[in-house]
Amino acid sequence: MKSLIFFVALLSLLSLATITKSQDPTFLYDSCSNETTYKSNSTYQANLNLLLSSLVSNATRNNLNGFYNSSLGLDPDDVHGLFLCRGDVSKNACQNCVALAAKEVTQRCPVEKVVVLWYDLCLLRYSNWAFFSTMDQEQGVTLVNTQNIAYEPERFNRLVATTMNDTVTQATSAMSGAKKFAVKEVYFNEFINLYSLVQCTPDLSTSDCNRCLRIAISSLPSCCSQRAGARVLYPSCNIRYETYEFYNTTAVAAESPPPPPPVIRAPLPSPVSKPKGWN
Repeated sequence: MKSLIFFVALLSLLSLATITKSQDPTFLYDSCSNETTYKSNSTYQANLNLLLSSLVSNATRNNLNGFYNSSLGLDPDDVHGLFLCRGDVSKNACQNCVALAAKEVTQRCPVEKVVVLWYDLCLLRYSNWAFFSTMDQEQGVTLVNTQNIAYEPERFNRLVATTMNDTVTQATSAMSGAKKFAVKEVYFNEFINLYSLVQCTPDLSTSDCNRCLRIAISSLPSCCSQRAGARVLYPSCNIRYETYEFYNTTAVAAESPPPPPPVIRAPLPSPVSKPKGWN
């Protein structure tokens, strides 16, 4: 597994919290494979421009759950692309992020055919091969909070591991067609709570989503031990944890399904005494 590790200094938790609350997209990382490229004014470029336009226009639809994929063109100029918005963002924030990604992608990756762009609120991806419903964790990046946990760091590491695993279980139990997305908040001490988030592209099978997220979690001990936060970004899934609230808890609560109604069982019949002489 080839994964780039990129350490990000967090200027302040307050500024990051402000960014999240306003739901303005922030660029995180790009993967531009130079193994396959296209020429300016080529048929592939024309198809790519049409695809990007389609992704942006479909980001406004209400029935997509923040995910859409599409294909255009014929071999060898076919192009396949998708966007995935973070599970807690609004429809408008999703559209803004996809529109920004579509605008910036040809500036960041001007001639590459295989591209992934990650923002904090969305992912944009396209390729000259049909990658839909296929797990991909080869192109990836790990972003690490430079702050360390000074108090009981080993207990914090254990809490991260158990919480991330619980969050994966929650995300992969989603019904077919629903978001493969989950968040969780747990108590660490009187000063710190742990916030975790995991998400897969909904086109993945439950088993592939589970495998992708477990691979991401397995990389945390080597890169991020005792760190106050980290995220692992793959084309097919992503995970993140922090010691501050970086997702929209109100939106998550609004989308959470209500608990099932209690099961009302009919009372058992009273025992009937048999008359003497009955067998």
